[in-house]
Amino acid sequence: MRGSAKLKVKRRMTGRVDVNVGKRGLTTSVLEEIDRRLNDSELVKVRVLRAALTSEGVDDCEEIVNCLVGKLKPDAVEVRGHTVVLYRKRRRRGTL
Repeated sequence: MRGSAKLKVKRRMTGRVDVNVGKRGLTTSVLEEIDRRLNDSELVKVRVLRAALTSEGVDDCEEIVNCLVGKLKPDAVEVRGHTVVLYRKRRRRGTL
C-alpha cells in the first residue's frame, strides 16, 4: 500500500463508523453494503458489536475479520479492538 493510502486509513480511524455489524451478524445485506461503500469510496470503517460475536458464535473479532477479508477481498485491513478499516482500490467502471 502506498503512503497516500496509509494516510487515508490513519485519517479514517479517527472518523465515524460507516457500518455496524449488529446482532444478526454478517448478513448478505451487511456484506453488500460494505462492498458498495468500498466501490464508492475505497475506504470503509466497520464496527463489530459484541452482539454480533455472540450471534456468530465466535469469541473474538478476528474470525469475523477473516470472513470479511475472504468475501470482500480488500487490499488492506487495519484492526483496532472491534473496529475494522477496510481499503480496496477503486475499480474502473466498464472493465472486467
